[in-house]
Amino acid sequence: MRDHGLGSWLTKRRLKSPDKTALIFGDGQTLTYRAFADAADRVATVLRERGVRQGDSVAYLGENSPEFLEVLFGCARLGAVFVPVNTRLAAREIEHILVDAGTRVLIHDPEFAERVTSGVEAAQIADVILTGPGISFHPGLDVLLEGAAVNAETAAVTLDDPAAIVYTSGTTGRAKGAVLTHGNLTWVSLNCIVDYDVVSTDVALMISPLFHVASLGMGALPVLLKGATLVLEKGFEPGRALDLIERHGVSMLSGVPTTYQLLADHPAWASTDLSSLQKLTCGGSAVPTRILNAFEERGLSFSQGYGMTETSPGATSLAPTMTREKQGSVGLPHFFTDIRVTDAEGHVVAPGVVGEIEVAGPNVFPGYHGLADATAAAFTDDGWFRSGDLGYLDDDGYLFISDRLKDMIISGGENIYPAEVENLINDIRDISGVAVIGVPDERWGEVPWAVVTVREGAEVTTESVRAELDGVLARYKLPKNVVVVEDLPRTASGKIRKADLRSRFGR
Repeated sequence: MRDHGLGSWLTKRRLKSPDKTALIFGDGQTLTYRAFADAADRVATVLRERGVRQGDSVAYLGENSPEFLEVLFGCARLGAVFVPVNTRLAAREIEHILVDAGTRVLIHDPEFAERVTSGVEAAQIADVILTGPGISFHPGLDVLLEGAAVNAETAAVTLDDPAAIVYTSGTTGRAKGAVLTHGNLTWVSLNCIVDYDVVSTDVALMISPLFHVASLGMGALPVLLKGATLVLEKGFEPGRALDLIERHGVSMLSGVPTTYQLLADHPAWASTDLSSLQKLTCGGSAVPTRILNAFEERGLSFSQGYGMTETSPGATSLAPTMTREKQGSVGLPHFFTDIRVTDAEGHVVAPGVVGEIEVAGPNVFPGYHGLADATAAAFTDDGWFRSGDLGYLDDDGYLFISDRLKDMIISGGENIYPAEVENLINDIRDISGVAVIGVPDERWGEVPWAVVTVREGAEVTTESVRAELDGVLARYKLPKNVVVVEDLPRTASGKIRKADLRSRFGR
């Protein structure tokens, strides 16, 4: 019986580099690979004692911490499925995830207790564990792990077995769970090690939330697979991030354009020693020229890329050496990944011709949890994943993104699907029609606006719409502005022409 999955990683690291620092967190506390592996084994013991078996789902709702990763690897040891939950979601959104994933155990930070109440009841979750010491008569994860055995027992896990379910907002308005296998997460880690030159001496600062698949699949996991060091931050504060880079000799940093803009705009930017930084990766949207300039003045360049939850998430990467020559491109396919562009009939198009971007490779997910029809629709007959994005390949094979078929908005690195917001706004009594579009924003890249029609005599404001949605949707999904129009532009078949609205309001 062998474990071929993520659960074997820390066991092997405990043998190969037991005394190497794996994690740095808090005010400089550290965890070696031996202690990290022991903690993951103890998590597996705690979960096993609560009846968790191979294939069961364990949800985690919390900020970046050693516990997040200990639970991930503890689940992997059992062959259980890890379900990371976005801490910015509203109670109703969390409830959907807990129910849909068939959650057996929920582990969460204490500050989210009120937001999980309805979900725990709806999903009928018998075991809820708080991180930290817990409360009276309810021992927390820290206490439970103290009394748990370091047990070498492991499940027979293959690379095709599910490792995680990561929820991504759907075009129909309900979040869909993308099932990522142990193989998906292993291969995306190898892609990063090859294309970003991750080495065991690297120190990576993790300022983006681990519940995002980009932070997990392309940030934390490649670093841990390679035996390097991960600096975990609960949140992003630019001044503190600059201090940590200098203090710990950080060599790797991942973020979105907003992250890098805030770093460059901070008063400590010019005086911070950045000489250790070697690898900067950026996703979510293209890096604006002024940010490129600010970092190049300090001798730093970016690797940019493109991907999505369904590709674990990396699909392409643009090497720092090509940032200027291929500005606007998201790069070449990752080493173990393939990209093609097809027309409406599914035929591969010539370089320079815009079509739908399709992805293949061992990092591409097998499907959506419990959604056979959505899974079938996501793949071509010959097994390529249909991204829903439009783009073209140039003569050198570099990918350029032209448009999004799905109308997705990316705000500060967070994906917002208009349909999800529109469905709720349509339920507001005085609103007769709505279209949610992304409008360029200097700080966040894009922000959502709602363009609405209202019933005769009614008065609708941005504040009134946000008040209706507050607590139902994550706050980053709330429209930053609500514009009332007499009519929404429509096609002959009745579909709203969002391109017209973006042209009118998106400046």
